[in-house]
Amino acid sequence: EKTEAVETLHAEIDQLEASIAKLTEEITELTKAVAELDAAMAEATKLRQEEKEKNTATIKDAQEAQTAVAQALTVLKEFYAKAGEATALLQQQPEMPEIFDSPYKGMQSENGGVVGMLEVIESDFARLEADTKAAEASAQKEYDTFMTDSKVDKEAKTKDIEHKTAKKQDEEQALTVKREDLEGTQKELDAALAYFDKLKPSCVDAGVSYEDRVARRKEEIESLQEALR
Repeated sequence: EKTEAVETLHAEIDQLEASIAKLTEEITELTKAVAELDAAMAEATKLRQEEKEKNTATIKDAQEAQTAVAQALTVLKEFYAKAGEATALLQQQPEMPEIFDSPYKGMQSENGGVVGMLEVIESDFARLEADTKAAEASAQKEYDTFMTDSKVDKEAKTKDIEHKTAKKQDEEQALTVKREDLEGTQKELDAALAYFDKLKPSCVDAGVSYEDRVARRKEEIESLQEALR
């Protein structure tokens, strides 16, 4: 019975030791994964902040440029409108110098070229603003999704670490108890075996002495019977 108990305790101890070793490895891997998640989130936040600042500055510059170009266009259009009116008035004079024999076209040509160029520039800045806003919104959405997923993953891993750590502590306590039980049971078994080994020769000697006593008693009875005849 004691031998069987010792064997059972040995098996239970081996099982606990294997489980504790596995839990220790899993906790180490999970802890490393959580640290990597923290580092990835910190890096993503840093890059997102830098990108956001850059996009914000680009959008501001594009808006200011559009305002400046719009103001320039207004001034130019007013200028060319007044110049056109002045040319028309000169052309209506009864006696015009030879230089005004034909309607003045120079300012109109210049008007179309400069205004057209400024309108293209204004359109380019408007497109830059729209593209940058779209890129910023997309990057922010991607960042938010990454952070949400990472936080959920971290929370799950952290809870797993807590669960496995608690289980490991319980098993370490159980292992301590099992080892104490094994030590006590082993001592009892060793004591029983020692007692048996010590008792064995005595039992053998006692058997021989009993036979001797039976033989001697038999002889005594026979002698007594002879004497009574």
